[in-house]
Amino acid sequence: MHEIQEIAELTNKPANILCLDDEPGVLKSLTRLLRQYNFTSTVCSEGEEALKKMAETEFDVIISDMRMPKMNGAQFLAKARETAPDTQRILLTGFSDLESTVKAVNGGGIHAYINKPWQNDQLISIIKSAVEKYRLKKQNIILQAHVEKQNSQLKDLNDSLEELVEKRTKQIKQVLQQLKVANTNEKNEHRATFELLYNFINANPYLDGTKAQNIANTCTQIAKQLQLPPKNIEMAAMAGYLAQIGLLAMDPALYEKPVHALNEQQRKSYYTHPSTAQLMLMPATHLHEVSDAIYHQYERYNGNGLPKGLKGNDIPLSAMILALARDYWDAFEQSNLKDEEKHQHALETVKMYSGNFYHPKLVQALEACRVKCIKQQAKVGSMKIITAKELAINMVLSHALHSHTGIMLLPKGHIFSAKSIEKLQQLEAKKPTPFRIMIKSL
Repeated sequence: MHEIQEIAELTNKPANILCLDDEPGVLKSLTRLLRQYNFTSTVCSEGEEALKKMAETEFDVIISDMRMPKMNGAQFLAKARETAPDTQRILLTGFSDLESTVKAVNGGGIHAYINKPWQNDQLISIIKSAVEKYRLKKQNIILQAHVEKQNSQLKDLNDSLEELVEKRTKQIKQVLQQLKVANTNEKNEHRATFELLYNFINANPYLDGTKAQNIANTCTQIAKQLQLPPKNIEMAAMAGYLAQIGLLAMDPALYEKPVHALNEQQRKSYYTHPSTAQLMLMPATHLHEVSDAIYHQYERYNGNGLPKGLKGNDIPLSAMILALARDYWDAFEQSNLKDEEKHQHALETVKMYSGNFYHPKLVQALEACRVKCIKQQAKVGSMKIITAKELAINMVLSHALHSHTGIMLLPKGHIFSAKSIEKLQQLEAKKPTPFRIMIKSL
């Protein structure tokens, strides 16, 4: 079959990589590294030059530096995405480029980012993953065309050709299964974007990643209790994880202490973080529902909330769920009771404002599922976040681990041994705050 030949040619030909950096030494290093793995490389020192190359040649992967004159990495990758949307994009960035990296994630739709200086093994692993994803997308296009062709042929078949119809139907089922795998990979890309944004929150020493997990878990349980569709349940959880994302663009003085400890001007500034979050997430079209929930999280059921003063069912349901879960955990943290008593105190606190701040049906749903909220282990997708003291031999690192100063200590995929655990525990003991280590859940 012609389609099989196309897929075979696509699979067997060397991957074509475009490298963009204004430092000649970096380009030479990348060229040498790629040559070792039989990758074909093209190098450019300016964004406009790279875009011209893309108009002439199809590339599997683009590797771009963030900091460049005339056109930075985020701007270039956004244009590259328009020129060749299927080509995978990798960003080389410094640890301090948080805002620019977020823009690249949203506008450029990057496959991954890696800090300079990189580790060769880690970079090659990411490139191979990007090449595989690009070729899956190309295979998807070929297979979709094949399906359309097969369907067209089926329409022309006579009823007497039952045996041939059965054969063609079997082929189509096989192709559709392959398409299902490709579409799953696309869904995972969206999930990766969300997890990257959450990692920024979790890495900030003044923001509580564990609290974000607890809020997300409670949002999930409330949504399940309301029997919402799976997509709505997923979006409710994402809103819980990313509710604090807007604070990353603000002065830490506004969120390193409780809101009630701020002066009036500081509180006004603090309550603008949902608007900032909406602007940050706007380019990520698949997160618009999440963005709306975060933007309206301070609306009140009685209409006396922020920013629009929406009332009752005019407030997005996901925003009402987020507000209830957030305030539940705020009340939990503010209590000096034992944990079980804290949960009861938190529930009684939000029940006081049922029909005033919160939709009564949501409060009822929270009460009905509260035990599940308490018992559910805090995790992000397939990850669990622990300290060095909680490490065990053979645990696998889900994301690269950096020191408090931004130096990478261990790469993604590291399998913990007694020696590496001991060293991390020694480092952790010397620091004021423990490590937040992302481990693959079993």
